[in-house]
Amino acid sequence: MKYQTTISQITSVDEIEGAWTKEDYVELLKRYGFSEEDYKNVDPKEFLYMAIADQEPTEAAAILLEYKLSEHLNEGQISQISHNMQLDKISEEYPEIPLHHPLFNINQLLYKAFNGKFPHAKASLIAFETKSENGEEPELTKELALKALSGGLSDRSLLNRLFADQLVGKVPFPEADAIVWELKSQGNSGYQLITSEYWLSEDDLTSQTFESDVVESKESEDEEA
Repeated sequence: MKYQTTISQITSVDEIEGAWTKEDYVELLKRYGFSEEDYKNVDPKEFLYMAIADQEPTEAAAILLEYKLSEHLNEGQISQISHNMQLDKISEEYPEIPLHHPLFNINQLLYKAFNGKFPHAKASLIAFETKSENGEEPELTKELALKALSGGLSDRSLLNRLFADQLVGKVPFPEADAIVWELKSQGNSGYQLITSEYWLSEDDLTSQTFESDVVESKESEDEEA
């Protein structure tokens, strides 16, 4: 089915609103050796930045990785990543795509706390409208959202280079759920999508309005049946 899509805005950000909660800040401060009495008159988020900066960068990173990803990474992996992420954008380069989102959020805290000692990773907030050829507002999944946007991608874009067959529905596209970090309906055919700038940025798009052939992969169709 053909989708008509219009990009209304693409914003590059280095922090995703709501990625960390007050409960996260309190628990992390405990892990950095502080009690609530230490910051009772201070915003815990701002105090956390100071607490992180008081550590050695590798140690600070390891504490965050342990807190956020201990179910996915072993001790050796955490040690290695805590060193590597000072030099490289691990939230873009790590081979397991599902970990890119939490690694980005960890990197964001470290980048701000250490005033640029860690790489400056960015995310893209993409506001767009899309309708199917019959004029109806589709119920987009993350996979369908990427396929709707694919008609505007340049041939040089990373998504096209790595997932060309997935975008046209020739093969399943399970990676879409990890590539798209958030997808929210704004009503009236409008959506907001958040992903890494690594996967999709303003430079990857050749037009603001375009048409896409959106074909669900056979695997997606089987799951709905």
